[in-house]
Amino acid sequence: MAGYLIFDIEITDQTAYDAYKASAGPILARHGGRFLVRAGKLESLEGGWRPTRFFVVEFDSYDKAREFYFSDDYQAAVKQRQASSNSKAFLVDGV
Repeated sequence: MAGYLIFDIEITDQTAYDAYKASAGPILARHGGRFLVRAGKLESLEGGWRPTRFFVVEFDSYDKAREFYFSDDYQAAVKQRQASSNSKAFLVDGV
């Protein structure tokens, strides 16, 4: 069963966020992550939730997604993301 990381990100420092993307991308690829949704057009239909940038990343399993997120190399990148954005992250078990 697939596992998904879901991110809601509002960038506050584009230059620093670009550095995060450059470091996080190769780490994501090494862990087998695949973007299913990457920013793009977004329309809030219910509940008033209005993320500015929304991402869904698929992994082969919940455990693989969790391994990626808590890996030492990605945790270093997380600090870059958190310093350059207001973000929320969720780990979800798929079907």
